[in-house]
Amino acid sequence: MRKSNAPTAPRLQALAAADWPADGADAAAMAENLFDFLTDADSANRDWAIFLLAQSAADGPDVRDALMRAANDRDPVVRGEAVLGLARRDAGLALPLVRAGLSAQSVSLPLLEAARLCAHPMLILDLEYWARPSSNRVADMAATEALFACRAGS
Repeated sequence: MRKSNAPTAPRLQALAAADWPADGADAAAMAENLFDFLTDADSANRDWAIFLLAQSAADGPDVRDALMRAANDRDPVVRGEAVLGLARRDAGLALPLVRAGLSAQSVSLPLLEAARLCAHPMLILDLEYWARPSSNRVADMAATEALFACRAGS
């Protein structure tokens, strides 16, 4: 378990504090600064870098490649953020990754949000499992919202 979720790299701290442009071209220029952190030894740095990249307006082959690589990260939170970033750009590209993630022993909130964005009927059975009441009401609600989106998409 992480002691802190804050990025430890000063350059990444500055990027996290920056105002990110809504324009894709300007965001892409800033996003290039994140690529070095996607393989950082510190999982908090990888998490922040992929979170910022996933949330940004940047898109293109280099961004999608970086998100695809991060979707295989050893940290489930980083994987979830990467899949969410892919789902925001191309739900079809993210769908197999969401499906695989939902079959794991645990899921992250970003993965459930990606499932909601994909809104595909093939996710219904897995989401029915994750939408069952548990001790994590926030995750239960996210799974339920994703389940409703997938049912509406069928």
